[in-house]
Amino acid sequence: MTSNAPGHRSPLLVWGALVIVYVVWGSTYLGIKITVETVPPMLSGALRFVTAALILGGVLIARKGWAPFRMTRAQFGGAALVGLLLLTTGNGMLAIAEQHVSSGLAALLVASVPLWLVVFRIVVRDRPKVLTLAGVLVGFGGVAALSLNGGGGPTSTTGIVVVLAASLSWSVGSFLSARIPMPANPFAASTIEMLVGGAGLAVTGTSLGERLDIAAISGRSLTALVYLILVGSLVGFTAFTWLLANAPISLVSTYAYVNPAVAVVLGALIVNEHVSSQIVLGGVVILLGVALVVSTERRPKAAQHPTPEEVRV
Repeated sequence: MTSNAPGHRSPLLVWGALVIVYVVWGSTYLGIKITVETVPPMLSGALRFVTAALILGGVLIARKGWAPFRMTRAQFGGAALVGLLLLTTGNGMLAIAEQHVSSGLAALLVASVPLWLVVFRIVVRDRPKVLTLAGVLVGFGGVAALSLNGGGGPTSTTGIVVVLAASLSWSVGSFLSARIPMPANPFAASTIEMLVGGAGLAVTGTSLGERLDIAAISGRSLTALVYLILVGSLVGFTAFTWLLANAPISLVSTYAYVNPAVAVVLGALIVNEHVSSQIVLGGVVILLGVALVVSTERRPKAAQHPTPEEVRV
């Protein structure tokens, strides 16, 4: 993949890649929901990310040799830590929670990640803009509304708490990824993160008593798992990384408030998830807050490091 100025790429290619990120990453919440119907949540994540890491790493080695994986111990350790935070605890807890809450509600709660990142900036004495702070307050108001009433439908309070804990873990991993040593090649970094994160999921799932019963896996769940590996993790992340090199970051970052809307629509259409007026209202408030934060906090494209925080789902 080569970097090019945004203006050097066809608008059709840019919007095609953007639609891929919108739909693919929005659909992965539903993919997780269907996968965990018959596959243990932690072990399903382990299968997904270890397989994706081996494919991505294999392609990278075949194209460029071992050069992308030449890194210091500190860089390897940084990628490993981020992988554990994003995938082992972040994605793992999401998969567990989606056994008890709808994929649409989970996606809307996960949309709070950009809001947490602003909070962490305040903690380290960075001073966000006034409009950014306003967006955080608005967004967390929507999160509180959804959390307190469960989206206005039958759902698990424990599931909601676990989703919020997952989003917090993703936020910590995303925040640290820009502040600790990381591999220079983003695809090598993603390979390590998925491999270590997947291994962490396997160890955690096994220690919690999860067992993989091949005979019990339905064709529906297997199809969803293959989709998550090939499309969710590989196609989606490749499109995202290409966009970072070829499109304005202000445009690329719109995925943060489009993905949850896609997830809600797909959940309702495909598995008949209940979408209450409270979910719609709370979701709109969250996405308004996120949109305000994203639109006022546009980092220069050169400073953007494409961590696989969105390969999470």
